[in-house]
Amino acid sequence: MKKYLFTFALTATAFLGALGATPGGGIDAAMLQRMRNNYKPTAADKAIRNALNGTDLDKLALNSEAVLVDDNFSNKVPSRGITDQKSSGRCWLFTGLNVLRSQMMLQNDLDELHLSQAYNFFYDQLEKSNLFLQAIIDTSDKPMDDRTVDWLFRNPLSDGGQYTGLSDNISKYGVVPAEAMPETWTANHTSKVNRLLSLKLREDALELREMKKKNAKPAAIQQRKEQMMQEVYQVLARTIGNPPTEFTWTRKNSKGKVVDTRTYTPQQFYKEFAGNDLKNDYIMVMNDPTRPYWKLYQIDYDRHTYDGENWTYINLPIENIKEMAIASIKDSTMMYFSCDVGKFLDRQRGVMDPANYDYESLLGINFGMNKADRIRTYGSASSHAMTLMAVDLDKDGKPTKWMVENSWGQGPNNGHLIMTDKWFDEYMFRLVVNKKYASEEILNVLKQKPTTLPAWDPMFAPED
Repeated sequence: MKKYLFTFALTATAFLGALGATPGGGIDAAMLQRMRNNYKPTAADKAIRNALNGTDLDKLALNSEAVLVDDNFSNKVPSRGITDQKSSGRCWLFTGLNVLRSQMMLQNDLDELHLSQAYNFFYDQLEKSNLFLQAIIDTSDKPMDDRTVDWLFRNPLSDGGQYTGLSDNISKYGVVPAEAMPETWTANHTSKVNRLLSLKLREDALELREMKKKNAKPAAIQQRKEQMMQEVYQVLARTIGNPPTEFTWTRKNSKGKVVDTRTYTPQQFYKEFAGNDLKNDYIMVMNDPTRPYWKLYQIDYDRHTYDGENWTYINLPIENIKEMAIASIKDSTMMYFSCDVGKFLDRQRGVMDPANYDYESLLGINFGMNKADRIRTYGSASSHAMTLMAVDLDKDGKPTKWMVENSWGQGPNNGHLIMTDKWFDEYMFRLVVNKKYASEEILNVLKQKPTTLPAWDPMFAPED
């Protein structure tokens, strides 16, 4: 027994040494006793503890002194109906298609239009699978513990995404009305098939690495990859549906009168009723105070297709982003918008405001980090994409609050969320805006050679 204890002690000592552990850095009996002695609960402490024992913390922290936020807006783009992504991480796709849908209905005097999320999601998952397998081939000369290889195996496939994935997808595959490819249970509940496909992709990746190790010819490796991709296609077709290559659609004007009935390919449909150059006419801007502003950045492997573009963005001060957003809304143009949606969200009212909850008074501690501190310590990042559609301006033209069209179905504010301008400052991250609303100074940043950031950067988890 002494031998085993001695061996354990040596192992523990070696482990702590490897971590650079500080001698005496643990919680010893004296430290614990001091903490016990210094905690002197009052009657108020006891009352708070009793309340917390049986009540949700947020309900108790709800700030009764917060200023009520109304739903009146000076500038607003009309909503075209609320969508519901259900139990899926497709907010980025719903947001992008909702922006297009609004534009298509307005420009073409359409009575009603719902675009198929299932159609574009099928190709998103197919393209991401190919991206992963090809990236595995490209990095097969690196060891398994290489940072990039490790990241790839950790992230073979996801249902989350961002704007460049949307632009690459639509530019290549077009769009179709919802009736041409309806939602399925799997499209609405993506986690199970995502886990199964991820498991299979990891298995396939090991095989491809082994083929490369054994000096298989590139053509043979590509042939085997295509066989693997055929299996991915089969799984997606069985669970999401087999995408149409053409469809027949009846167009009705805003008065419900039939205009015509025609057959389209998905690419023809997009070109005729939208036609936006999603790759060249739009810019993505970011407010990331941890990095220099007025700089161009791209994220390695942050794309949805192998032959697509890495996510590229301009980092700007928040005020410059607001100027473009206001100009777009005044011009009746919705925007792709993403943020850290869960922070200080009152789900009952559908309002996001840093004043919603007073955690400090409830818990007796202070929270002092600013936006940059939260980002660099993994305390905040963009988590959800929505459609920015309204702003309320005061008499001096300054924003006081904003509104987004969400994709969580009906709820408070008829499925919309309202955010105060203070919340916008603290938890807004990304905006996609037409170049015509950007100044020449902003557009000149696009001429820079982008600084490449690694795929595992804390700011750039996929939005879901």
